[in-house]
Amino acid sequence: MSEAKNVLGGKLEVCCTDPMTGFYRTGSCETGPEDRGIHIVCAQVTEEFLAFTKSRGNDLSSPTGSFPGLKPGDCWCLCASRWQEAKEAGVAPPVVLAATHVYALEHLSLDDLKQHSVEEKF
Repeated sequence: MSEAKNVLGGKLEVCCTDPMTGFYRTGSCETGPEDRGIHIVCAQVTEEFLAFTKSRGNDLSSPTGSFPGLKPGDCWCLCASRWQEAKEAGVAPPVVLAATHVYALEHLSLDDLKQHSVEEKF
């Protein structure tokens, strides 16, 4: 199996391990055939984004089962389509390019992702 790449062409970095994110709960925004939502955008969630996604039927801020719920500033692997939807609504959360899977470029513009990058903060 080849090493996963990020949108910048480098090795896919870990998005977050506290809370543990990723479709496979590895901390990385990796995807596969089981991942129908395509959870490949590593984003640092904001209050505005959490309210937006809750209004769209996906409450990421409330704890359920072993999921602790997200708070502003947490990083999380988002569905590419939800990130795009949030961008169009003006509430796209910042993106960690080094931890966003290269497959995101089949769904999103690299320019859009770069405009929302948090890389300079790392």
